[in-house]
Amino acid sequence: MADLDDLRARWLRTLLAARSDGTAAPEPYGEALLKRWSEPQRRYHTVDHLAAVLEHVDELAEYASDIEAVRLAAWFHDAVYLPDRSENEERSARLAERALPEAGVPAERTAEVARLVRLTVTHDPAADDLNGQVLCDADLAILAAPPSAYAAYTAAVREEYHFVPNDAFRAGRADVLRQLLDLPGLFRTPYGRENWEATARYNLTSELEMLSL
Repeated sequence: MADLDDLRARWLRTLLAARSDGTAAPEPYGEALLKRWSEPQRRYHTVDHLAAVLEHVDELAEYASDIEAVRLAAWFHDAVYLPDRSENEERSARLAERALPEAGVPAERTAEVARLVRLTVTHDPAADDLNGQVLCDADLAILAAPPSAYAAYTAAVREEYHFVPNDAFRAGRADVLRQLLDLPGLFRTPYGRENWEATARYNLTSELEMLSL
């Protein structure tokens, strides 16, 4: 289980570093986000996922051009999450566009955060999009997890989509896996390509084979 006090401290450091206006107290925004990440419909997209993405962002920090924007985007990228909806990323981006100016974050950085959140629809950043590469790699790092952690991830995803019949879920999940495997590279940062790519492709291929049985 994620350390909520550590997440609160991370939020405070990030927002204080990202904003130019110190008039709004940062704590309520962090608490509101943690409440969202703790909603009962979540099984994978939980505070544990948030903590993991933030840790991976830290691992990849040297590759970003605005690391505070990337960290804020990590906080917001699944802040709105309903498994039966398709507009979660857009609603999460709009939440960032409303909340961050109130919290004192400059307009240009707020716009970058929202852009990054929207990018997680495709996880396909441009070759010169350094911030996007860091966020997408951090979000997809779970694909390179050890076997037991990867199995727990896939089980949690299935639980989130408990309302989808088995045959439909297997077909949809297989389509997602094929789309990922068809990408020329799952990871765009040098660290991700070197340390995560091969394991992630093995995990995805193994899961796809299981779904095809």
